[in-house]
Amino acid sequence: MEGLAMAFRKRKGGLPLVMVTAYDYPTARVAEEAGVDAVLVGDSLGMTVLGYTSTIPVTMDDMVHHARAVRRGLQHTLLVVDMPFLAHRLSMEETLRNAGRLLQEGGADAVKLEGGREVTDRVTALTEAGIPVMGHIGLTPQSVQQLGGYKVQGREPAAAEKLLEDGRRLEEAGCFSLVLEGVPEGLGAKISRALSIPVIGIGAGAYCDGQVLVIHDLLGWSYGPKPKFVKRYAHFADAAVGAVRQYAKEVRERQFPDPAHVYDPESGATVR
Repeated sequence: MEGLAMAFRKRKGGLPLVMVTAYDYPTARVAEEAGVDAVLVGDSLGMTVLGYTSTIPVTMDDMVHHARAVRRGLQHTLLVVDMPFLAHRLSMEETLRNAGRLLQEGGADAVKLEGGREVTDRVTALTEAGIPVMGHIGLTPQSVQQLGGYKVQGREPAAAEKLLEDGRRLEEAGCFSLVLEGVPEGLGAKISRALSIPVIGIGAGAYCDGQVLVIHDLLGWSYGPKPKFVKRYAHFADAAVGAVRQYAKEVRERQFPDPAHVYDPESGATVR
């Protein structure tokens, strides 16, 4: 049977691909039932669900833990899991070991790693070991200190040409797909046209082969600044605060629990 990653690759040029992040079982269930093409357990979990100010503190154990939860919520959807900070930078042996953990322990179908031409040897080694790899160039959060913050990348011609060349080299090294983050729309279109693998944009314009968003961002279930590329499709945080506030009010006024939510000793009802 053809692997999910290779089936994903063959979608290049067809209906735009849809990817969202998920970090636990419930959001994985939501993503699959909504019919997305791929789910990413991103190291963005550090900022989205663990309360860190960056992705840097996220560990391999964190990624494995969350990947396993998401895997239990998916039956038919491609699961990609991020290699966290330094997981693919120290040595080839460490890179292979860490990627292997994400597949064996986390249940991933593929891994994603940040970097351009400097990581192509890692990509080649992983693919030769049978591990599908999704690349990630442009704004790479693990390198945000070197990039001078969360800034749009590829504005200058030389920087744009470097990103295009990085994309080509990652494709040649064996990546089945590529995430392109935080670049001008024209550059997103140019890179997508130049590569024969799907380019999934996040803040890279409308002309990529697909899009990815953090599920908490699109649901309005995140805190902190909202990037320009994020569109809110719901307002879960506001609804949740309102619901808990109403619950607190009813408890304090002894309106909850009411007769519909208590056990009758004669009914023989079970707890669940």
